[in-house]
Amino acid sequence: MRILVTNDDGVDAPGIRALAAALVADGHDVVVVAPTTDRSGSGAAIGKLFDTEPPEIVHHVWPDLPGVEVHALDAPPATAVLAAKLGAFGDPPDLVASGINPGANTGHLVLHSGTVGAALTAAGLDIPALAVSLPWSTEHVYHWATAAAFAAAAVEWVAKPEGGTPRVLNLNVPNVPLHEVNGVREAELAPHGEVWIASADTSAGDLKLEFKGRADAAPGTDVAVVGEGYVAVTPLMSVVRAPHLGAAEAVSAALRDRPSG
Repeated sequence: MRILVTNDDGVDAPGIRALAAALVADGHDVVVVAPTTDRSGSGAAIGKLFDTEPPEIVHHVWPDLPGVEVHALDAPPATAVLAAKLGAFGDPPDLVASGINPGANTGHLVLHSGTVGAALTAAGLDIPALAVSLPWSTEHVYHWATAAAFAAAAVEWVAKPEGGTPRVLNLNVPNVPLHEVNGVREAELAPHGEVWIASADTSAGDLKLEFKGRADAAPGTDVAVVGEGYVAVTPLMSVVRAPHLGAAEAVSAALRDRPSG
């Protein structure tokens, strides 16, 4: 199938090349469109589309993947997904693969992650998608091939529609050699993946955000599953309406009860 490969770390990041190579090895038609620079934390942002200069596109060549089109786009990864869906890079993709991100995207981080944001954007455009990440390494040693192998293996399942709705799969892969992975488990999103503190020096105009460590993870959550040496797979949904909760009635009643004037 035709697969768009993107990420939020930039076109020169090693993870995206490993992901593209694994998909090419499986015989897929791969096109790479990734941010020019690091766009981590961009979520599903696409930036301003009107009354602005168009984002620059720069063609790249990867000698190890000579048959793959590679483009650097000066925009968040969700923009690459939108543009590809609209035909900017040839035939629209059948699937989007986003990653491989250095740093796990677990728990609430799926909301902020540009890696996951690209996958959720794809689903909103009726394209199945997967996002793949490895836990952060303080030694900056990453087993890209491990994550790429599991991502490639997940493509067939992700590509199958679920009642007409495109599937989205978030994969967090232990940062170990392939033979050391204990297996694959479906996981819930952890309420909190990390612990941060914030302080604001309003006189100096500075906001400081400081990482304090990992939160305790409940069994069965993505944080716990990866910590136990398993690949955590978490199916996600793009933007959909929540169940009917009586919002219209509540707002109407509250408005009627407000003092007039």
